[in-house]
Amino acid sequence: MSKLLDSFWRAVAYCLHPRVIALSVLPLIIMVVLALGLGYFFWEEALAAVRASLESWELLGTMARWLEGLGLGNLRVVLAPTILLFLSIPVIVIVALLFVALLMTPAMVALVAERRFPQMERKKGGSLLASLAWSLGSTVLATVALLISIPLWLIPPLILILPPLIWGWLTYRVMSYDALVDHASAQERREIFRRHRGSLLGIGVLSGYLGAAPSLLWASGAMFIAMAPLLVPLAIWLYTLVFAFSSLWFAHYCLAALEQLRKQNNALAPEPLAQAAIESIANEVRPGPSAGVAGEAAPNFGGPGQQP
Repeated sequence: MSKLLDSFWRAVAYCLHPRVIALSVLPLIIMVVLALGLGYFFWEEALAAVRASLESWELLGTMARWLEGLGLGNLRVVLAPTILLFLSIPVIVIVALLFVALLMTPAMVALVAERRFPQMERKKGGSLLASLAWSLGSTVLATVALLISIPLWLIPPLILILPPLIWGWLTYRVMSYDALVDHASAQERREIFRRHRGSLLGIGVLSGYLGAAPSLLWASGAMFIAMAPLLVPLAIWLYTLVFAFSSLWFAHYCLAALEQLRKQNNALAPEPLAQAAIESIANEVRPGPSAGVAGEAAPNFGGPGQQP
């Protein structure tokens, strides 16, 4: 627990570093441009598709007529935009996570290593291609889990539990791998995952719940659809900050765990002087190339002043 808290407070402090703040600008700009661009070109078509789907469901049609009878017909107008906004949440969260992992995490891991672990050896246990494959594979699994769980979101408690858990698992998979890919060997990375799986998953789940906080803005956007163009960039900015903080949290924890693992391995290894003494004794005991047959003395040809 002390390691979790130590890495947590260090990550909070590093979020105020000018380099981290500067790094957060690029993913934010890209995400805002993509979100507003896609909304500008495809919002009406997507909205029409959602409304058509809603009208095809007899139960929802009966409910809408019942609301109109109660004088709440305006709720039917905002129902389709609300559903479309909430369906956009998982997509924006996953894309924001991938952009942060691709554009920010390597630089922030390098910053943590430079300031806190300057002597740590880089064993390059992975590559950029392997990191991308790992992230994309994890994203596919998380997306499938989100799609399967969407019907359960209609149960009020589960919508507050399932999405953050899935986002947390994805954050754990992506961020922990990227935090170690440059400094740890493949064997060291697997050993850290084995020893610290619970703690790393806990960081991911807590990060997932932190990432669910910006969704409150989406709830406001559902009630005030006209404010969505302003609320969407704000929510994206919050997602970017949350995942940047998560990346720093994983970097501090994983590099500290790697340092501890190497110290333990060095303590178990033979001391250099003892190893040298063992090798020296082995060389003395080992027969040399000029040794004769066992039991026979080496021939003495005598030197100057010696009898043959």
